[in-house]
Amino acid sequence: MSVNIQLEWTPNPSTLKYVVDRKLLGGGAVNFTNRDEAQAKSPLALRLMDIQGVTAVMLGTNFVTVTKGESGEWDELNDSVMSTLDTHLSENLPVVDEAAVAAARQATSADGTVEQRIQFILDEEIRPAVAQDGGDITLDRFEDGIVYLHMKGSCAGCPSSTATLKMGIEGRLREMIPEVTEVVSV
Repeated sequence: MSVNIQLEWTPNPSTLKYVVDRKLLGGGAVNFTNRDEAQAKSPLALRLMDIQGVTAVMLGTNFVTVTKGESGEWDELNDSVMSTLDTHLSENLPVVDEAAVAAARQATSADGTVEQRIQFILDEEIRPAVAQDGGDITLDRFEDGIVYLHMKGSCAGCPSSTATLKMGIEGRLREMIPEVTEVVSV
């Protein structure tokens, strides 16, 4: 059975978003920036990372965001990515190792009341919005009034990510959580 794959451009010229007609994850997103990470957690991400020129892969609930390096050309990469996605998903091969992903999420989950409120706003308001552009933002930590976030997928290296981070996310978090003084990317 063939997979329906729709290509979407993102604000980041180095990143494309591939929307598929299959559920890939139960929720959230998982980002891979090196082959070892992909090998440990996702057979699909590993296959995509093996395509020459691919430097990062993010899996969402029904999409895959692929980032190319400077050596990659979209004309060539796109055909390989589309073919890999179609083959992998048509054969119903596993997308992720659910146990490895769950363990990683557990290890990085936020605790404490301020962090829980930050995480809630990220999950309910911010992450769904950036996912539409093929990106994801996750909480690294909250320390001394500063929120440290990981920019993933199309958000990583996007020319407009600084404006999104400072004017959008920082403004919203400061408005809702007085303890927040600044938001930075790690």
